[in-house]
Amino acid sequence: MSDDKNSTCNERAFDHFFKSHAKLLRSYLYYKFGDLDQAEDIVQDTFIKLWNNCSKVPLDKAKSYVYTIATNLGISNARHQQVKFKYQNYITQRKNDITNESPEFVILEKEYMEKLKSAIADLPERQREVFLLSRIDKKTYKEIAELSSVSVKAIEKLMHKALVTLRKKIGNI
Repeated sequence: MSDDKNSTCNERAFDHFFKSHAKLLRSYLYYKFGDLDQAEDIVQDTFIKLWNNCSKVPLDKAKSYVYTIATNLGISNARHQQVKFKYQNYITQRKNDITNESPEFVILEKEYMEKLKSAIADLPERQREVFLLSRIDKKTYKEIAELSSVSVKAIEKLMHKALVTLRKKIGNI
């Protein structure tokens, strides 16, 4: 790490920058997204990203960097919450339509599981392997990358392709 006083990698400079910007950033995120806990999490994640990339971010550009990163993380979280909300609404609707004990539910569930197993089996070998390690074995992309001796980006790309293929084959279930 650099010892330059004007470098983001300098611990004292980073600490001063954090102390002078973290509360303002949290307030900005809370105002923008309306969730204080989420804002605090994003502030932490943002400053971790700044520290991890300190050699690439000069101190005079750090403020715009953290606001950009924080905004992007907030938008990403908001999109994720929308997906979760949509899925929860779908599940609630399905539960209202069909009870767990009805014969119709049992048949639909069995058909879905067969369709899912078939779609997974039809995936190319690498995509299937990544999908199963991630979703069944609950491995992180980093762990899968280490097991497969490839980059995390390659694992992300394989997983994306697998999910796109599965969505096309299974539909909007």
